[in-house]
Amino acid sequence: MPDVDEIKEAKKFHTDVPYKTEGFFLKGSNSLDWGMKNRLARIFNPKSGRTVMLAIDHGYFQGPTTGLERIDINILPLIPYADTLMLTRGILRSTVSPSFTKSIVLRVSGGTSILKELSNEAIAVGIEESIRLNACAMAVQVFIGGEHEKESIINMTRMVDMGTRYGIPTLAVTAVGRDMNRDARYFRLATRICAELGAHYIKTYYIEDGFETVTSSCPVPIVMAGGKKIPELDALTMAYRAVQEGASGVDMGRNIFQSESPIAMIQAVGAVVHDNETSEKAFELYNTLKNQS
Repeated sequence: MPDVDEIKEAKKFHTDVPYKTEGFFLKGSNSLDWGMKNRLARIFNPKSGRTVMLAIDHGYFQGPTTGLERIDINILPLIPYADTLMLTRGILRSTVSPSFTKSIVLRVSGGTSILKELSNEAIAVGIEESIRLNACAMAVQVFIGGEHEKESIINMTRMVDMGTRYGIPTLAVTAVGRDMNRDARYFRLATRICAELGAHYIKTYYIEDGFETVTSSCPVPIVMAGGKKIPELDALTMAYRAVQEGASGVDMGRNIFQSESPIAMIQAVGAVVHDNETSEKAFELYNTLKNQS
């Protein structure tokens, strides 16, 4: 036991300095609990307020698509350059080393393949599994305007409820069907519904006309979905415009792992997202890194 007679009286109370209470850096997240904020701070870089998410969860409904035939060969070398990895529990357990220390966003909705109606999903992974796998967030597909719109929204709200209980954020992924208009009005509707019902951040597509109205009318962070493979300069331009128009980062898959030089591409995307590099400068970086490999 300490000798109470030897304890010196504390003097450095700094009574002239108000106690500092910082607000949380991420949009719409200040009232969340400490554990949830901590997980979000592992997904979003606190210095830039943005994230580069590497999405490799495509196999849960479309199998080994191009670039994802061998996760161990094609994807693991990219991990050091991503802020967070979005994937399924099967790939996480079978392929990703437990020594991996970056954040995990776990795909928890599913139930249909590309051979069926994609909007007919359910919760495929329970909250206990997300806890066991140390997930920083849980991703749920939401089909606003889809055949099973209501069911997908309820899937999301269930995960919001369960995740809030244990301090794990929910990512709402807005899915767009083939017959839906990809315009600002639709994305304002889809993202706002997800935010109003509790999603902690939202993944949605970029549009050239009015994307800034989507991000400004959504009270939680929006991460741009990369979508189908396009030329590298076009993908970097899309990412640059998205973050300059209010996105809190990008979630790219095919535009990275289907690139001619995936390692160079993910670094170029990181320069756009975290360093505000222009798409032209980032494309120069891409070509330089590609030629070095």
